[in-house]
Amino acid sequence: MEDSLRIAEPVALARPRGAHRYEAFSPKLSRRLTLYTRPALEQWILLEANPAVVTFCERPGFVQLDGQRCLADFWADYVDRQELVLLTDSPIDGEMTDAARELDGKALAIRRVASAELVAARAWVDNWRCMLPCLIANRKLVLPSLSRPIELFLDKPKRLADVEREFSAGDPVLVRAALFGLLHQGKVCAPELRTQSLSLLTSFAATEAIS
Repeated sequence: MEDSLRIAEPVALARPRGAHRYEAFSPKLSRRLTLYTRPALEQWILLEANPAVVTFCERPGFVQLDGQRCLADFWADYVDRQELVLLTDSPIDGEMTDAARELDGKALAIRRVASAELVAARAWVDNWRCMLPCLIANRKLVLPSLSRPIELFLDKPKRLADVEREFSAGDPVLVRAALFGLLHQGKVCAPELRTQSLSLLTSFAATEAIS
């Protein structure tokens, strides 16, 4: 594995004929990204929401796989490894607008993600689609003086309603943004969000408190 590999910019791609265009902002990358399939959008959310992912890049380049040249959907750099992600059900056939970037498939782990895996993570993905806009819109407004007390308050699992009640003196939008930011950083966990929709009854707890 090439531990020194860093991919900051995606391969430029003209929108494939008939494809949707999804524009998103990544807090982890601090930039916008453009995706052309729903599976790619959902896989981005999974990478974005995973605290073990340090950074990533969409459409990082081409790799040889089973005798075919494929455009990888994502390159992901975790705290302990790197990998290329190929979505098996979202083929992209578009015109490349810059020089092709070739990646060494033998030096990088390749993970294929089928639609069934994304379907299984649907609740988690849908919840993050609700939380990310709040986190993104307020990311420059949330201060450590709010985030740290919330983290300390979650020494035991507390419902979202409990958090909002405890910090009711502040802006409720910023309280939620701070909480979602802690979840994004891995400092707080909420296992219920993997199977149930976000609500005032959703429980959150500091990661250190349950480790």
